[in-house]
Amino acid sequence: MKLVRLCLLGATLGLAAFAAETKVKPSELPPAVQAAMKDQTGGASIVGASKEREHGRMTYEVETKRNGKGRDLTFAENGSLLEIEEEVDLNSIPAPAKETIEKKAAGETIRKVESVTHGSITSYEADVRTKAGRNREIAVNADGSPHPED
Repeated sequence: MKLVRLCLLGATLGLAAFAAETKVKPSELPPAVQAAMKDQTGGASIVGASKEREHGRMTYEVETKRNGKGRDLTFAENGSLLEIEEEVDLNSIPAPAKETIEKKAAGETIRKVESVTHGSITSYEADVRTKAGRNREIAVNADGSPHPED
């Protein structure tokens, strides 16, 4: 029985490690991703890069910063752009999204807001610090409706 538990524990830990994000140097990204990265970053500073297996395929994230704001780009192995997460000002997002975030935050501290563009759909995520000192995320669509991640 002890051997079975050890095997199950090992398999679980192995899956967790396999699914985890791995930091890589930008020079270690696939050539197609490096080319797309150069096209998309346009003068921004590259802060870091990572790779991760998501939904059975390898994806690559490039973290950039421009004018003090973060912009993360997620690419497929062939260099196609899958997602953009960009730090924005709360006042720059659509009014329904802003109102919902402010209502859900209800007196907590909104630390950062990001627009998340996946294909042609943009949603918004707010990092919030609770009164108890915990971090949580509020995710909404442009119309203020809850985003599935919330």
